[in-house]
Amino acid sequence: MAPLARPRQHIDRKDLYTNLEARIQYLHSFIDFSSNDIEALISGSKYIKQLIPAIVNIVYQKLLQYDITARALETRSTSYEGPEDDALNEHSPQILHRKMFLRAYLAKLCSDPSTLEFWEYLDKVGMMHTGRGREHPLHVEYVHIGACLAFIQDTLTEALLSHPRLRMDKKIALVRAIGKVIWVQNDLFAKWYVRDGDEFAEEMEKQEIEAEGFLHGKKMLDDIEEGLPSSPTCPFSGLSAAAKADECTGCGDKCDKENGCSTTTLPLRPHAQSS
Repeated sequence: MAPLARPRQHIDRKDLYTNLEARIQYLHSFIDFSSNDIEALISGSKYIKQLIPAIVNIVYQKLLQYDITARALETRSTSYEGPEDDALNEHSPQILHRKMFLRAYLAKLCSDPSTLEFWEYLDKVGMMHTGRGREHPLHVEYVHIGACLAFIQDTLTEALLSHPRLRMDKKIALVRAIGKVIWVQNDLFAKWYVRDGDEFAEEMEKQEIEAEGFLHGKKMLDDIEEGLPSSPTCPFSGLSAAAKADECTGCGDKCDKENGCSTTTLPLRPHAQSS
């Protein structure tokens, strides 16, 4: 006798565009985001946080490789066609400022996703890249957003799967959990770019202008101007050369320097160019 099929769930199409909580619940159900993923993120967050400084450097090296993404860091728009600053580099003040926010954002991704507030903030991140909700608008076209999220996920996956001290079951659970969060974030970007559901535009939540890192007046990102806490174990120890960044600022003086890892220089990934 064939097993009984699960009853088909009803999903209200209008709710997907006018009710963020309903949209998040649908996405969680579809991708099987569960308490196991939340537990994996919370218990494994320390490993991700150790990787964040080096990952931020890799991401900004990538963004500065292309004029169309570099111009957004200077002009706040990927569609700008005027003169650009060819001297813009990883150490320029605006790039150092953006690195600070990316570090805080990546740390937020591996915090507790069990509250709606967590997903509300990710939704706001998506909205703010479309020229909404900011005193000084930012316009980044979606093709670059999707590419950057894919690059971040790929870099995190490589580093976590190469971690020398994590059991394989823990690696798999953490990679799956952070991957699901990044894909929900991708959807929360896409919802502000695509025109699906435009007939419900008047019923969608109105955006308010706030400072970056805030949601409904509440500060959502921790201050990390001085970088993340150092770790007694270098997060890149034991990784393949391809997994290592050009700089690992997450290591302390007592880091484990096996396989040639040091606190100052690490072999570059093939696609990450040094400045």
